[in-house]
Amino acid sequence: MTDDIRNIVLGVLAAGLSAAIGWTARTYLWRRRLRRKQAFFGMPTASECLLVVNREAGRDGSVHRFDVFALLELSALVKDCGAHGQVVWHDAARQGFGERTEFCVGGPVSNRRTAAHLQSMLPGVKVNTDAEPGPEQGAFQIGAEHYRMEPGAAEYVILARLTAGQEARPVFLFCGQRAITNQAATRYLARHHEKLARKHGGGSFVLLLKVVNSQAYGPDVVEVVADVTRAAQAALPGPRASQRASA
Repeated sequence: MTDDIRNIVLGVLAAGLSAAIGWTARTYLWRRRLRRKQAFFGMPTASECLLVVNREAGRDGSVHRFDVFALLELSALVKDCGAHGQVVWHDAARQGFGERTEFCVGGPVSNRRTAAHLQSMLPGVKVNTDAEPGPEQGAFQIGAEHYRMEPGAAEYVILARLTAGQEARPVFLFCGQRAITNQAATRYLARHHEKLARKHGGGSFVLLLKVVNSQAYGPDVVEVVADVTRAAQAALPGPRASQRASA
C-alpha cells in the first residue's frame, strides 16, 4: 500500500469516526434536553394531558380565536414531549389534579376550572369579574398590589406552574385579562421553559407578565413584572384580620 492510499484510508476512517462521535454527542444532548422538557411539563413519552379551554363570553360553544392560538402553542409542546393531549371544556373537566398534566386557558369569568384553581391554590389572587365596563374590569389584586389593564396598551396575565407534591403532575395556568394575553403567556412558556426549569426546578411558581402594546405587536412583546409566588399562595387578609391589624 502506497503512502498516498494509506493517507486516504486514514482520512476516511478519521472522518467517519468524527461523524459518529458528533452524531452520538448530538443524540445524547437531544435526549437529555427532551428528558428535562418532559420532566418540567410532567409529560413523559406516551403520557396523557388535559387542555382545558374556556368559552368565549356571550357565545355558547365558541372559543376566542386568540385562545385557539394558545391551544396551538400548547399542542406543539405536547407533541414535542411525545405525549397525547385531550381538549375538554372547562365545565366538563370534573376531576382532581396531579394525575395528568393540565393546561388551563382563560380567566375565572370564562373558565370555571381557573376559578377553582385560584380559590384552592392561589388564595392571594383576586380577579375583578364584574361584567360592567369600567377601569376595574378584569383588574388583578395580588397580595397588596393592584393591576388594572389598559386595553391594547398594557394588559396582564398570570402564568403559573402549580403542583401538589413531587410526584404529582403539574397544572399550568394561563389567566389573562384578555384572550390575547392568554396566547402571550403560552408563547412565553414555549420560548422560555428551559430558563424557567433551571430557575424553579420541579416546584410551583407564579409569574405576573405584562403584554405591551398588543394592538400593534400582538402577543409578542411580553415583560416579566414580578415573581408573585409567595403573595399569590398566601391568603388575603379578611375584614376582621384587617381590623385587628389596624387596632
